[in-house]
Amino acid sequence: MQGDATELVAAIRHGSLSAAEAMQISLETAARHEPLGAIAYLDGAMGLVAAQGCDRERRSAPERFSARPFAGVPTLAKDLGGPFRGLPVTAGSRLFERKGGDADSDLASRFRDAGFCLFGLTTSPEFGLSLASEPAIGPVCRNPLDPTRTAGGSSGGAAAAVAAGIVAIAHATDAGGSIRVPAACCGLVGMKPTRGAIPGGPSFGNHLAGIASELAVCRSVRDTALIFDRLSGNARGPVPDPSPADVDTGRLRIGLLTDTGPAHPTEGDRLAAVTDAARVLEKDGHAIVPLAWADFEWSAAASGRAFADIVSVNLAALIEALEESRAEPLTQAFARRGRALAAIALWKTLNDAVLVSHAVWGLFDTVDCILMPMLASAPLPIGSFPSDHADTDLHLERMTAFAPLACLANVSGFPALTLPFGQDQHAMPLPVQLMMPMGHEPRLLSLAARLEAEGRWQHRFPVAGLPS
Repeated sequence: MQGDATELVAAIRHGSLSAAEAMQISLETAARHEPLGAIAYLDGAMGLVAAQGCDRERRSAPERFSARPFAGVPTLAKDLGGPFRGLPVTAGSRLFERKGGDADSDLASRFRDAGFCLFGLTTSPEFGLSLASEPAIGPVCRNPLDPTRTAGGSSGGAAAAVAAGIVAIAHATDAGGSIRVPAACCGLVGMKPTRGAIPGGPSFGNHLAGIASELAVCRSVRDTALIFDRLSGNARGPVPDPSPADVDTGRLRIGLLTDTGPAHPTEGDRLAAVTDAARVLEKDGHAIVPLAWADFEWSAAASGRAFADIVSVNLAALIEALEESRAEPLTQAFARRGRALAAIALWKTLNDAVLVSHAVWGLFDTVDCILMPMLASAPLPIGSFPSDHADTDLHLERMTAFAPLACLANVSGFPALTLPFGQDQHAMPLPVQLMMPMGHEPRLLSLAARLEAEGRWQHRFPVAGLPS
C-alpha cells in the first residue's frame, strides 16, 4: 500500500520515529515536490513546534498521547474552510491577505485534539469554484501521477499532497464533489459525510445551505474510518446529529448504476470498474439490483442547479464589501449571477433540494447501497477549467461533464465515498463511488474496505517518514 496515517502513527507511537523527525521529513518531501503546486502556504516552524510538543507529551503524559489517534502525524489544512488558528486562509483569492487566523473552528480544534501537527495550507481554486485547483494567484496544482493532468478540485492541493506522500492525510472540504473528485483523480479514498455529522461551528461560514461538509482525503479506508470516528458527532449545528447505523455484515441489496445519461456519458473503462466492483460484492453474497439513469436524471439535474444557485448567492454576499474587481473573472460572474437571482427563484431551488433528498430516500426503499461512477473520464489536462472568462453556464457544464453525479450527495445530504478500483491504460486510477442512507457511514466504510482489500490499486509514492 506504500503506507498510510495509521502506519505512521504506529511508527511514532512505538518510538521508531519521533514526531519531530516525521515533520522534518514531511517538510523535506514538500520541498522536493514543490513543482506539483500542492501547497499554497507553508510554515515549517509552526509544524516543528507542534511536533516537538507531541514528543514532549509522549514522554511526560504517555496515556494522553496514546489517546490521540493521530498523535504526531504531520498534516495540512485546505486554503478554504476551517479556519485553523495561525494559518492565513485566502480561499485561493487575492481578495484576502495572508493573515493568520485568530481562532480555530470547532473542527480545527478536533484536528489538534486528535494529535495532528499542522504546517501549511493546500491549494484550492478561488472560493472552491472549480473541479481543478489552479487559482490565478497560484500555484497551479498538478496530479502527482501525471503532472500534465489536474489533481481535481476544489481539494486538489490536499489530494496531491497525500498522493505524493508529503503527508499521509489532509483536511478537505466538499460542497459539490470537492473531496471525492480530487481523491478520484489521485487514487485516494474520499468521503463526504452525512449532513450534520461534522461540526461547522462556531461561524458555519462554509455551511452553504447544508451542501458543504468537511473531512479529509486519505490513503486508506481505515484512515477514513478513524478520522471520521474522531471528528464526527456533537456538531451543534442546524440539523440533528445523525444516528449511526450498526454495521450489517448480512446480505445487502447493492443498486448498480452504470449509466450517466446521453448528455454526460461515462467512458467504458470507468463503467467497467463499477461493474467489476459489483461482481466482487455479488460473490460475497450481496444482491445486485440494476438501476436506470431515469431513476437519477431529475435529481442529478436539480442538484446541479442547487449547487449553482447556492454558491452564486454565497459569493455575492461574501465579496459584497470587498474590491470585487480583483477577483478572477469567473468569480465576478458567479457573484453577478447571485445578485441577479430573484428570491422566489432561490426559494424554488432550495425546495427542489429537499425534493432531491426525498427522491434519494425513495431509492433506498429498494436498495441498501448505490454503486456508481465517480468521474466520467480520466483526470483532464491542466487548463481544462479556465477561470479567465465570465461564462458561468459553460463552467458548470464542464464540471458536470467531468463528474455527472458529484453534486447529488451534497444536495441530498447523503454520505458518499470514492476509492480507486484499478487503473486504466495510462496507469491513472479507475474510481468507483458508493452512496448509502444518512448515518450509515459504518456500513459504507465496511463495504469500501472490502473493495479496497481486492488490492486493485497501489500508491505510487511512499508516505514521508515511512520506508518505501
